[in-house]
Amino acid sequence: MPFAPEPAFQHGQPQTTGVLYCNLGTPDAPTAPAVRRYLKEFLSDPRVVEIPRAAWLPILYGAILPLRPAKSAAKYATIWTKDGSPLKVWTAKQATLLQGWLGEHGHRVKVRYAMRYGSPSIASQLDALKAEGATRILVLSAYPQYSGTTTASVVDAVNDWAGRVRSIPELRFVNRYHDDRGYLAALAARIQRHWAEHGQPDHFVMSFHGVPQRTLQLGDPYHCECHKTARMLATWLQLEPERYSVTFQSRFGKAKWLEPYTEPTLVALARKGVRRVDVACPGFTADCLETLEEIAQEGRDAFLQAGGKSFEFIPCLNDDPAWIAALGAIAVRHLQGWPTEQAPDKAGLAASKAAALAMGAER
Repeated sequence: MPFAPEPAFQHGQPQTTGVLYCNLGTPDAPTAPAVRRYLKEFLSDPRVVEIPRAAWLPILYGAILPLRPAKSAAKYATIWTKDGSPLKVWTAKQATLLQGWLGEHGHRVKVRYAMRYGSPSIASQLDALKAEGATRILVLSAYPQYSGTTTASVVDAVNDWAGRVRSIPELRFVNRYHDDRGYLAALAARIQRHWAEHGQPDHFVMSFHGVPQRTLQLGDPYHCECHKTARMLATWLQLEPERYSVTFQSRFGKAKWLEPYTEPTLVALARKGVRRVDVACPGFTADCLETLEEIAQEGRDAFLQAGGKSFEFIPCLNDDPAWIAALGAIAVRHLQGWPTEQAPDKAGLAASKAAALAMGAER
């Protein structure tokens, strides 16, 4: 297999450092064809669906791709903004703000964002960083908790790209930050602000994205890292164990997934007489279909229809300044030893920050 052409060499071009901020992905539009393209790429990844290809592909092409996209597109349409998919809008804004935070703290790096599935792809953004002179690239995932279905798949995509490149940059990966103090402090502050405005709930639910139960039995650390995040966050919030629940959402297929499931838990709480629940999704750093539609719409409806009286969804970290600072601190720890430090360009940083703050999704 021939290697991809290298960027034109320029004598004297300074070697730079890049940060590639990676999120899961999203369709390009809330339409059935766009969702079909996205699901085809997503559900074809062996990291996501660990079923033998001979058994899985007929199901994917014969049942899922013909039927599911229209239903999913209708859900995406309920959360789509004038700027596009919330996940993409927030991820782009986080990358821009991260670039500014690093610059303000004296680090000369180029930050780009990529989607594991969809656009902009990891390969295209790695190509762009190389073309901009990056000889060192830190790959920073938007997933605080490690999972083979997410974090490892990002590593796969980077390695696939590297296998087609003649001159491979130095590469580093941030695999997890589920117990990072800055990340937890940002989460706690976000929740406490919500409670200061709306009061505390009768019960607090921390909902994480689900994965098949089998992955835990095979050694995936995701389940344990979700629970560690929840325990530490509950301690920060001074919540007794009976005041909160840890649940898992977004089941797919008939196999057993991590339990307890989020929606049945919400229904059970309502039927027990819990009047108000608040739900936060600590595993998502940006609001998306799973938070804005599955929790804030479907979860709310399930709780209220079961007899609950009040449901509050607490938004994800999105562009919260404390979260951007935590993300920057995580990046700096992993950039150590690479020559990134320089005096900040105050005028350029001010312009970048103003542009980032002008971006955003409707809250």
